[in-house]
Amino acid sequence: MKLLTIYTRYSGLLGRKSIGLALLLLIVAGMSSCKKSYLDVVPDNVATIDNAFANRNEAEKYLFTLYSYLPQEGHPDKNPAFSGGDEAWTYWPMTEDFFYLDPYNIARGNQNRADPYMNYWDGYDGKSLWQGIRACNTFLDNLDKVTDLQPYVKVRWVAEAKFLKAYFHWYLFRMYGPIPIMDKNISITAPPEEVKVYRQPADSVVNYIARLLDDAAAGDDNTGLPSVITSASTELGRVTKVAALAIKARVLVTGASPLFNGNNDFAGLKANNGKLLFNPQYDATKWTRAAAACKVAIDAAAAAGLKLYYFAPGITAVDDVTKVEMNIRNSVCEKWNSELIWGLTSSGNPTFRLQEYAIPQLDPNNINLDLKGKLAPPLKMAELFYTKNGVPIEEDKTWDYANRFKLRTTTSADAGMQNGYQTVGLHFDRERRFYADMAFDGSTWFMKNGTYNVQSKLEQYSGKKQSRLYSITGYYTKKIVNWNLVFSSTNVTVESYPWPVMRLSDLYLLYAEALNESGNSAAALPYLNQVRARAGLQSVESSWTNFSTNPAKYTSVSGLRDIIRQERGIEMAFEGSRFWDLRRWKTAPQVLSAPIYGWDILQSSYEDYNRRVLLYSPRFVAPRDYFWPIKEYNLQVNPNLVQNSGW
Repeated sequence: MKLLTIYTRYSGLLGRKSIGLALLLLIVAGMSSCKKSYLDVVPDNVATIDNAFANRNEAEKYLFTLYSYLPQEGHPDKNPAFSGGDEAWTYWPMTEDFFYLDPYNIARGNQNRADPYMNYWDGYDGKSLWQGIRACNTFLDNLDKVTDLQPYVKVRWVAEAKFLKAYFHWYLFRMYGPIPIMDKNISITAPPEEVKVYRQPADSVVNYIARLLDDAAAGDDNTGLPSVITSASTELGRVTKVAALAIKARVLVTGASPLFNGNNDFAGLKANNGKLLFNPQYDATKWTRAAAACKVAIDAAAAAGLKLYYFAPGITAVDDVTKVEMNIRNSVCEKWNSELIWGLTSSGNPTFRLQEYAIPQLDPNNINLDLKGKLAPPLKMAELFYTKNGVPIEEDKTWDYANRFKLRTTTSADAGMQNGYQTVGLHFDRERRFYADMAFDGSTWFMKNGTYNVQSKLEQYSGKKQSRLYSITGYYTKKIVNWNLVFSSTNVTVESYPWPVMRLSDLYLLYAEALNESGNSAAALPYLNQVRARAGLQSVESSWTNFSTNPAKYTSVSGLRDIIRQERGIEMAFEGSRFWDLRRWKTAPQVLSAPIYGWDILQSSYEDYNRRVLLYSPRFVAPRDYFWPIKEYNLQVNPNLVQNSGW
């Protein structure tokens, strides 16, 4: 693909064509400036729409260009959900080992409206999602010009473009709330008042995205999007019917959630044409609609052969405990596994940097500076996971919650920990997802080429020895490191995997949530229990009845809501879900304002190291921090836009 630089200028809020290419209206939706990273596929550097759609080959290049606008969600500095919330923390300030500091500044409360961090509205990491939407519209408007395109291929390509247009709108909606809907490109001859677009009500945006996804998923198995990708060598990463239906389910669950359903915090937010952007009235039917969408997606997934992933070790001998741990890790890290609904393959190595950021030094005889170990979960994440009995640590009547910060010595019976090591009671008798997801001083780390010990007190090989390459909290994100990663003192070989935008367990938990909120709590339990069984846990009913101090908790809507939310927080930990879930549930002001604690990593003894240390006191300001600010300059360019509340 060749890089095409698009030159535009503002003249009465109108742009101008460059070298015959249809106008790139960066002004649309108040965008502030031209971006010089718009990828187009044009033969011989002749930048014309006619050449881009002259034949099937050129049009297919244009289609693949649409995918290039997708944010790199598997990159730790390009997805706000990794380091922009409270799921992972990092030493500060950083002078090395980063691509962008934007997410870390968001986590520290430094977001601003003059030059917003991670500003995907105008352009971040070379990607403006409005440009992506415009490219989709251009593709849809011109595909009929391709004369050598088989009808069935055309139908599929149209569906892909509609899906991507919906996804770009969705990404912006999740970040900014009510946004303009850009279903058609604005003509270069349009008067200024047509260019000055308005933000649309949240419900209208949700409905528009859902309709686009319905269009994308339309047709039978032989029409439109495929249900499964059959050409693995050329098409993995392209969207399927199941992906379109699953993303629709996520959109509708979000639209039914408290942030968008009966939220009075934004009751006064109106577009400049007088339209209310948030409906303050709660609508229970939104949950019913969301549940129905989830079920359609689940049925489509089942028909396509998708199922929860279970680890098959092959010739590698592992015990039953390790198998359960690898059920969890490889449901994310095994490429194209059985429960992956849609995985992003952007940049060719979508999770390369993520794994480097996550893995610490594991071998004292092979120190490698590419193993950074800096993506550090805070102590609150360690406390989130259940006990081995499948209930919260503060609810388990058999677990010593009061003494969770006191030292104990491990034995050979403590799977996932080094025998004869001392660590806090918090790390004992926890569910397998805890040991699969997180590593800590005294834990073990299973890889395909062997099991390593993590020892991270001061000056130990996994710990702090310099101003970089260490965990500020004493915890490490094991879950997102592929077990095939191999390192020596001179080389690291990382097996990158598609970033799982949606996997089946995520969809099951969305369905359970929608069922509970729509009055079908009993129907939600089987989907929760399937996810729990894969993690080696008993059912919700059995665990709460036998081990919880609140045994009837799951029998009420509010009680099951708490269970579902914690189950989701655990199952989806370190996958970019928590950041958005806390917002849509409207629990962010409490959770994201809680202090960030870690262990005293500057100490070398068991007693001194295993002391809680306050690292940061974040503050989530509601309603301001629920949404990104629109850049101030955009509001000057397009006075029909309004700023988000609090900015």
